Parts: sequence; structure tokens; C-alpha cells
Amino acid sequence: MLEATVKKILQARVYEAACETPISPAPLLSRRFNNTILIKREDLQPVFSFKIRGAYNKMAQLTEEQKAKGVIAASAGNHAQGLAMAAKQMGVKATIVMPRITPEIKVQAVRARGAKVILKGDAFAAAAEHAQELIKEHGYTYVPPFDDIDVVAGQGTIAVEMLRQHAGPIDAIFVPVGGGGLIAGVAAYVKYLRPDIKVIGVESEDSACLKAAIDAGERVVLDQVGVFAEGVAVAQIGKVPFSIMQHLIDGVITVSADEMCAAVKDIFEDTRAVSETSGALSLAGLKKYIQQTGAEGQTLMCINSGANTNFDRLQHIAERTSLGEQREAILAVTITEKPGSFKRFCRTLGKRMVTEFSYRYADASEAHIFVAVQVKPGGEDRQAVIDKLTEAGYQVEDLTDNELAKVHIRHLGGGRPSEQFAEELYRFEFPERPGALMNFLTQLPHDWNISLFHYRNHGAAYGRVLVGMQVPNGDRVNVEKHLNAIGYRYWKESDNPAYRLFLA
Repeated sequence: MLEATVKKILQARVYEAACETPISPAPLLSRRFNNTILIKREDLQPVFSFKIRGAYNKMAQLTEEQKAKGVIAASAGNHAQGLAMAAKQMGVKATIVMPRITPEIKVQAVRARGAKVILKGDAFAAAAEHAQELIKEHGYTYVPPFDDIDVVAGQGTIAVEMLRQHAGPIDAIFVPVGGGGLIAGVAAYVKYLRPDIKVIGVESEDSACLKAAIDAGERVVLDQVGVFAEGVAVAQIGKVPFSIMQHLIDGVITVSADEMCAAVKDIFEDTRAVSETSGALSLAGLKKYIQQTGAEGQTLMCINSGANTNFDRLQHIAERTSLGEQREAILAVTITEKPGSFKRFCRTLGKRMVTEFSYRYADASEAHIFVAVQVKPGGEDRQAVIDKLTEAGYQVEDLTDNELAKVHIRHLGGGRPSEQFAEELYRFEFPERPGALMNFLTQLPHDWNISLFHYRNHGAAYGRVLVGMQVPNGDRVNVEKHLNAIGYRYWKESDNPAYRLFLA
């Protein structure tokens, strides 16, 4: 299979639409980590992602009869734009089914390339199902985003360029993983020609379908998939890609949302490119690999797979960057409620930079403050701050890795209610579309009162929402039964320390 895949890669037709992208050095990162770090710039493709390669090569393999029927795909982003451009160049009619939550910038980009856009459903699964219905009805030819050997071959041309452009030693190549088409193509070509080079997949920790498949020894379907890196938000690794690369790759690294945000900043500082979160995924994995292995003096290459991000999402990415670099600690500290307490607290911190401070009077004895402090990367300095405050007599809760604190509490004004009542707190992902909130409210029992609500737009397909509900005692055992029926992803936060300290 390996030799056959490499042959298909070498025969792939991509350059009638795609361009050969450069490899950019990353001098700032290289000095910081004492390795030679290189970035393959697929963000410079005409559709700002690598997806044009696989889409065009698949189109090029279709018969005239298949093209005459028109092509169709379900996609919320980069594959849609790649297929739209490929179809336009070949004079083929293209239909793209996109979820209604797809950001308008991506919808318009697909329409601008001549494709017909149909908005259907609140998630990718509903759009994919409708695409299959249209295939049965009209006979369209389906062009898959990753689970196809011709798509894999098209993506594999990236590896051909990488080994030709950098003829010197390469110790490891880091590849972002969604459905697996890219890493299958890269791994096949690299391992056939240069088996000494490590090929390492990088996944978002909340959509790690390849890691789950490797651990299980077979493809599995994830129960839930996070959408922060929507370009790789896939519940199951592709059958064709997995069969090609499961025994070729040298490992899988998973990274957090904060680590991706830090990598977006790193790419910008070294290349001035504004990557999407999934585009920076492989660099985040490269950095984590160095931290885990202590690698020095090596040549490490990653792929910036795309730059299709909404401008209004950059604020949220910037906010999370310091956390991703482990340069900021978020703490909840209890201080006495008396004159001079704040001054004493600042004196204990010393000359450290305070990046955020929130306080609201609670009662006459003590107060809980929300404080963010600059620290050195690695975790040791953060612990040193906590130890110093603890030794000074303060109660300290580390909220640095607390999603509720990072997304909601630090932006939520107000304070504690004046009286106690039965409240349950849940964190949701709502689809970013008109009617989502009303759908949520109408499906709650009529005697449940909303006691807290916080939402911020992050420029993504889903918004993060914090909801407090006054639930009668008799209904408390049925809360999650009602929430499951609504269908939105959620987490219970009633016992979260950030909630208990600042809002309960």
C-alpha cells in the first residue's frame, strides 16, 4: 500500500490550482528553544489553506460524466473553499452544504468562487446528511474532505515539496490532524523516502480522534468534539487515511486551546502571518514535543495549514495567549476586609506585574479577589507565587487551568446574590445563529428561573454561555435529562471553585 500511495502522490495533479509554498524559518522560536524550527506555509495557498491540493486532485480524477453531474460536499470551511475554486477552474458546477452556524466570511468566500451554498442544520452532521440526500435526488458527485485516496495523494504533495526544499537533516515533521488526509499523505511520502524522519500528528485535545483510534487499535467515534479549532473538529479519523498511516507515524501529541493561541502568536511574530487556530496546531505540538523530550540542536518542521480565521476572533485568541505560553497565572485569593489589606497583598506579590485584578465587597470579614500575575513559563514560577502567598497567610486557589474562570468569571461583573436560593450552574456551547437562545429557553421547564447568564462572542461557530438556573428541589434529579433533550454540549459547574468563590 505504501508504494502505491507514493506513486499516486507523485502523479497527483495539483499545480493547475495550487502553488508551491515556501518554508519559512522561525528565528525567534529557534533561538528560544535552541532548535532549528521551520514552518511550511500552506496559509499562502490561493484559498489560504492546503485543502485546495486534495480537492483539485480528486476533481482531476473524475470522469467527464461525473463532472457533468456537478460536484457536492458538506463542509464548514477550508474544504468548501478548495472545492469551489477547483470546480470553477474546471468549469464544473459545485454545491456546498454548510451548517447554518458557519461564519458569514466563509460562506461569502465559497459563493465568491462560484459555488452554490446551501445552509442546513446546526452542525456538520446535519449538513453531511443533507448532502447525501441531494446526491440521491440529483446524482451529484461527492468530493470528500479527507477519506479518499486521491484527496490523500493531493495533500501528500506537501511532503514532496518539503523534502525537496530542505535537503538537509530533518529530525521530525509535525502535522495537524483532523480527518487524517494530510498526515496520511505526508507520512506515506516521508517514510518511503526518509524513514529516519519522525512524523508526529498533532490534535486538539477535545477532538483527538486519531489518538483514540491508535489507543483502541481501531477507528472509534468520539462522544463529543470541541469546536475551538473547527478546521480539525472531526469525530472519527478517516478509514482510508488511518489504513495508510497507522503504522507509519511516530506518535500523536494533543494540545489545549490555550497552547494553540500561543502558537498563533508565535507564527505571527516570526512570519507576520495570522494563522487560524487549527493552522497553528502543529506548531503547538512541536513546542510541546520540545518541552516533553528536552530536544536541542534538532531541525523540526511544522505545517501552517491555514489562515481562514474571523478577524473578530483574534481578541479571544490574544486573551488566551499568555496562558498558553504559561506566562500568566490566574489566582483566587482570600484577603481580610479591612483598611490596608489590598496594600499588604500587593507588597507580598512584590515587583511582579499584575495583569488583571477584580474585587467586589462581599461581607465585613473577608473578600475574594480575582488576580492575574505574570510568571515565567514552565509552572515552577507560578507555584512559587502560590507558595509565597500561602506562607503569608492567604488562602489561594489556582484557577489558571479553570475554563469557567478564563472564559466567564474574569469578564463577569456583579457579585453574590443577597439571599440564598437553589441554583444550578452549567456552561454551554450554543450554535452562533438566530434562535439558539430561544430554543434553549423554550425547552426548559416553565418553573425554572434563569438567575445568571453570561455570553461573549468569540467569532467562532459556537458561543460559550454560562447559565445559572433556579431549579425546584423536586426537579434537580431531572436537570440533565432536560438538558440532554435540548442537544447543546454542556458541563456542570455548580461545584467549580471559581463559581463558589465569586458568584455563589
